[in-house]
Amino acid sequence: MLAFLGTAFFDAVRDHHFMQYALLAGVLASVSCGVVGSFVVIRRISYIAGGIAHTTLAGLGVVHYLQVVHGFTAISPMGGAVIAALLAAAIIGWVSLHLKQREDTVIGAVWAMGMAIGVVFISLTPGYTTDLMSYLFGNILMVSSTDLWLIAALDVLVLVVVALFHKQLLAVCFDSEFAALQGVHINRFYFLLLGLTALTVVLLVSVVGIILVIALLTLPAAMANLFARRLWQMMAIATLICASLTTSGLALSYAPDLPAGAVTILLTGSAFFVTALLRRR
Repeated sequence: MLAFLGTAFFDAVRDHHFMQYALLAGVLASVSCGVVGSFVVIRRISYIAGGIAHTTLAGLGVVHYLQVVHGFTAISPMGGAVIAALLAAAIIGWVSLHLKQREDTVIGAVWAMGMAIGVVFISLTPGYTTDLMSYLFGNILMVSSTDLWLIAALDVLVLVVVALFHKQLLAVCFDSEFAALQGVHINRFYFLLLGLTALTVVLLVSVVGIILVIALLTLPAAMANLFARRLWQMMAIATLICASLTTSGLALSYAPDLPAGAVTILLTGSAFFVTALLRRR
């Protein structure tokens, strides 16, 4: 059975461009997922990633409405998602730091409002919005060559930023108070970390969708954390795990025509629990 599924998948990859794009999108997304996901797990800001992910629906809905109703073509729906994600990250960071509100309360407010704005603009848009609603659960088979270039560009940006500010980001994650005493601008690098998380969330939305993005961002890094002794090892292992899971999800979902994003997350969750159990024993 598994041999048949694998054969059908590799035949499709060989013969169809959309499958090649989907496979490449999963591998490229794994780079930022592994790198930024490691910071998210260490800093324990998984719920921030969830809040940002759901806020992207606002950007998708607004841009789609402007395109259909007013003929606005300057920004694509994914461009709107990037703007919404960065704005959500800025709001969460600013309110948490300057208004001294509980971080989880702020995240809940941004989460709910972002989803509500997206739903309102989707309802205002005439016609069918099935393509837009597919972002909720992801549709990696619809990734275009333009999306691949965007994902690759975001990968490069994430890698460059992390290489330049590795020590500062590490300090923010592990001991922000001590880093502040050493003269590190904690708030600045906290916002930078949130920005990287926002960009990675948008990148993963095209792979597994808004609802499932938290799992793919955090679980591969959590599995890597069970075995890695240093942060760079954790990032490398998480990237490999994520790439393996997205590829396996595509392979297993292709022949039975199942949602690739959902299958990928089922594999990811199962792998996490099995890995944790084996590590414990």
